[in-house]
Amino acid sequence: MPYDRRETAAFESSPLAMRVASGLAKVGLALKHHAWRGAGRQRLTPTQGQILVLLSPGGMTISDLADRLAVAVATVTDAVETLVRKGLVRKDRGSSDGRSRVATLTAAGRREAVRVAQWTDFLQDAVGSLSPRDQEDLLRVLVKLIRTLQERGQIPVSRMCVTCRFFRPYAHPGTDRPHHCAFVDAPFGDRHLRVDCPDHAAAPPRQQAEAWALFAGSPP
Repeated sequence: MPYDRRETAAFESSPLAMRVASGLAKVGLALKHHAWRGAGRQRLTPTQGQILVLLSPGGMTISDLADRLAVAVATVTDAVETLVRKGLVRKDRGSSDGRSRVATLTAAGRREAVRVAQWTDFLQDAVGSLSPRDQEDLLRVLVKLIRTLQERGQIPVSRMCVTCRFFRPYAHPGTDRPHHCAFVDAPFGDRHLRVDCPDHAAAPPRQQAEAWALFAGSPP
């Protein structure tokens, strides 16, 4: 096949960010495809499946679910009502506020949540095929990307290490565990970064900004 300078020039001039975004979009499509394919006899939508997984540790209010999913309260209300009709979720009055409704899983809902949580296993297997160093680098890049999207209000705020008041970036420079978690009082490396930690406590804005500047910069 003859060498075409114009096609090569067009290929090389396409923005790197565009190609990265295209790759991420393909991963997103694969996740959605597997979610729909794994809907099972309950015919769960991806939103309904996410709600079941979020409720696995315990009950949550409708507003809390909406915040975690970054969708309208009405959207979550409709999804929860559907899950109630399917016998997967029940709604109870909140203990501190009788006007609020807390959604919790039924026994059937807990079983379904376990199955739904396996929707992403194919992606975990693919990531697991990468070298440990590539996995570590990928996690660090994803943390940076998620943080940027959060700051722009384009995705929900997750409970990441980099926004936590217990996070001490590069407290132990020159080691393979340069960061420190004050909650467990232990050092850890990039490979241990969390994007949704149950022990997360949001740091004040100034502390977040200072920690992020140190983490996102060049390692000391």
